[in-house]
Amino acid sequence: MNVVSLRNLRVASAMCVALVAMLSAGPVAQAATTPGAKRATASRAAAKSAAAKARTTKTPARASSAKPAAKSTTSSAARRRAAARARANARAREARELAKPRFKVDGMGREVPDPRAAAAIIYDPETTEVLFEENAQELRSIASITKVMTALVFLESLADASELVKIERADVARASTTYLRAGYTVSVDQLLHLLLIGSDNAAARVLARVSPYGSDGFIARMNEKARELGLLQTHYDDPSGLLSGNVSSAFDQARLIAYAAADERIGGLMRKSEFDFTPVRRNVHVSSTNRLVRQGDIDVLGGKTGFINSSGYCLVTLVRVPESGRQLAMVVLGARSNAARFAETKHLYNWVNSHTMATAGPDGSSLLQQQQQ
Repeated sequence: MNVVSLRNLRVASAMCVALVAMLSAGPVAQAATTPGAKRATASRAAAKSAAAKARTTKTPARASSAKPAAKSTTSSAARRRAAARARANARAREARELAKPRFKVDGMGREVPDPRAAAAIIYDPETTEVLFEENAQELRSIASITKVMTALVFLESLADASELVKIERADVARASTTYLRAGYTVSVDQLLHLLLIGSDNAAARVLARVSPYGSDGFIARMNEKARELGLLQTHYDDPSGLLSGNVSSAFDQARLIAYAAADERIGGLMRKSEFDFTPVRRNVHVSSTNRLVRQGDIDVLGGKTGFINSSGYCLVTLVRVPESGRQLAMVVLGARSNAARFAETKHLYNWVNSHTMATAGPDGSSLLQQQQQ
């Protein structure tokens, strides 16, 4: 027997011994020793381990995700509180600043107001004197001061104040400030109250639409009326003042408010601090946009506010000076805030009230006339 045969015999013998051992160990041991069984056993063990690990980490995962959300909510609330405090502080600083009137020395060496506004004027409609002016001839957007002319032109038609009008969707579309809704039925008188007390833009559109002129003809009539009144720097593009193309000067608007407020149908509404109406079984409360009217410490005979981005904050007012009974028109255009337009108007009022002058200059001419010479 050669060496190869001997080796083969030894291998065969070892295999026989292993086979006998497997058979004697039984089916369980046999199955466990196969490669497939080993892999299956390992997979089951790994799956059990992963499941156990997931069970132990599941609850902490939920807790950890909740903590950042709570922290985020707290941070957001803190930011809002901080922003509110910053706004309140800014308003307080502005109030302190606005409480102090500013003055300057004019070309004639007199101390005159230095208003925080783009343009301002004090005008006596009886004598046509300009007692003070700052850029009073400058052309500027006038926003809702437009509604003074809207009321004038509409009332020319002698419309029945009790006439009922249904509000249309186009009347309120992108109206910005309005108390009206499509489908409301309101009277002409209520529309005029909304126009001059609440500065309602939709009310202005409705009045133009139902006027004898129609919407387009109404605007044409507004411009024609301005020319009739000699307001040569005044132009209107719409009846509400939402368009920046509605422009005028402080001088023109001083003359207009004096003319319009003399009509009790207009001045009477402008002096009301509030108004209520009930469309569709729901009461609606409207407060005047004119803080001077609401406060009542100045004898306001008529006035109108206005604001769009291009105009800044504006206010036209006709007041009565208590010491002399003199009526004066005061206009502030392009103030930097809502509070500023009222504060600067009060400063003008206090200044002229303490300087009860008959004329602005020693030769009897007005300041504006002197500057034009």
